Amino acid sequence: MAKRILITGGAGFIGSHLCRRLLQEGNEVICLDNFFTGSKSNIIDLVNDSHFEVMEQDIIYPFFREVDEIYNLACPASPVHYQYNAISTIKTNVLGAINMLEMAERSHARILQASTSEVYGDPQVHPQVESYWGNVNPVGIRSCYDEGKRCAETLCMDYYRQKQVSIKIVRIFNTYGPNMSLNDGRVVSNFIVQALKGEDLTIYGDGTQTRSFQYIDDLVEGMIRMMATSEEFLGPVNIGNPGEFTMRELAEIVIRLTKSRSKIVYCPLPHDDPRQRKPNISLAKENLNGWEPKVPLEEGLLQTIDYFKSFLAKQKA
Repeated sequence: MAKRILITGGAGFIGSHLCRRLLQEGNEVICLDNFFTGSKSNIIDLVNDSHFEVMEQDIIYPFFREVDEIYNLACPASPVHYQYNAISTIKTNVLGAINMLEMAERSHARILQASTSEVYGDPQVHPQVESYWGNVNPVGIRSCYDEGKRCAETLCMDYYRQKQVSIKIVRIFNTYGPNMSLNDGRVVSNFIVQALKGEDLTIYGDGTQTRSFQYIDDLVEGMIRMMATSEEFLGPVNIGNPGEFTMRELAEIVIRLTKSRSKIVYCPLPHDDPRQRKPNISLAKENLNGWEPKVPLEEGLLQTIDYFKSFLAKQKA
């Protein structure tokens, strides 16, 4: 049955892919975005769809529409952007979550909160399991995002316990793919753009720190399955790819796939940058109809490289 679905941050990297997928499934989709990091170009091909509506608003201000489901994705997700205005970031995570939860309560909608692997901080448990409470610096430069997302999870659970709001929480691990911003500061887009321009690839630290990279299609599938699970399974649940790569390995793969002559250079590691990231996805496999990532890293990187090649070519034209 077709549903009316609100996606906050719907013009962002993840949100735009989710909008497209849910429209393809015959739903009515409302995209809410303040366009701080979201881009109208990500959704330009959808605007003539009669089942698609775009609204420009910041979720720190109250908002109400009658909907069946809410995907709350709104928040800058890269350190460059969420540290640019830390107060705005934490307002988005806290006030925005409250506004969306209030809306879910009033319209009897189910809400999925996009949380993050950053709630684990610089983890002392590896790989990270949902029962791990994390090692987060509450007063560091990343805390507006890390603690903001942790608070959003708390709010979801309290609205569930106190007001019986139907909630779902997913913890998203590093995700990449087409529609990433050219200057979002995340490692995959940084490396690809630098390689395509023939610039040195910048590694922060000694290159031994690890991340696990998930292609966007796998994330969208996991989120949709999570929204559709039984009322009893709330999460939080890790949605990520457990394949683990060092920053050095990723840089070398990108140079090879782009056939670039770029070199690798090393810079100081940013403050509070986690040393390791790898999700344990046993809970997702068990509760999301056997969900697991399908797209290998090199296959996904080739798709992303093609996207950035096209994007850079349009800039030159």
